[in-house]
Amino acid sequence: MPQRDEQGFEGRRQQIIDGALEVFASKGFEKATNKDIATASGIGSPALIYHYFKDKNDLLQQVVEQRLPVLQLLTHRENEIMTKPPQDALTIFAKAFLEGLETPKSIALMKLLLSEAFRQPIFAGTINTIGPSRSIAFLTRYLEKQISAGVMKPMNPGAAARCFAGSLIAYIVTREVFLQPDAQQISSDTMIATAVEVFLRGLEISPPDTHIPIPDTDSYKVSATTRDIRPY
Repeated sequence: MPQRDEQGFEGRRQQIIDGALEVFASKGFEKATNKDIATASGIGSPALIYHYFKDKNDLLQQVVEQRLPVLQLLTHRENEIMTKPPQDALTIFAKAFLEGLETPKSIALMKLLLSEAFRQPIFAGTINTIGPSRSIAFLTRYLEKQISAGVMKPMNPGAAARCFAGSLIAYIVTREVFLQPDAQQISSDTMIATAVEVFLRGLEISPPDTHIPIPDTDSYKVSATTRDIRPY
């Protein structure tokens, strides 16, 4: 395919993705029709959508992958971030994670994904494969690498990954779903800095005489002593 044709194809494809984002966010995934998407995209015929996407599920996948900044980050910069120190890596991840709060369409899409996932287990599985599982898997690998290198204290990396991501999700839900006034007064930058600081404080390597053992049933053992704690 000549370069100009490739550019035209990709340009029309992105046009449809933007139209689908608008329709999915306003009507929901199930109620969105190809006619709605074609109108929002500015293309002549709903049938043209199948020239660029296999079906509506494929279109949804592309909308999520290409319009949620955190997934674009993992697609293009995962290897780079894996080499960065925790303060930098977690800040970059959190900024991408919360960047979706900057536009009304992205906020509406996040709400749609959450509501549809609760109502439809099959839909939830599809979305999980596209997004949440990738994000948690990345954080788990990154933290496991830092723990193995002795940068962070031994801990179950999967549980730790969910603790960090959970703080960001709680911020999104309390701010955008429950509309809590105090949450709306916290800027994304403040939330990111606080989440990273609190999380890393919990994973700091303590001096040998103050390190309190944490019982762990998930095979990640913590071995330490302290003058003030009796052995179990």
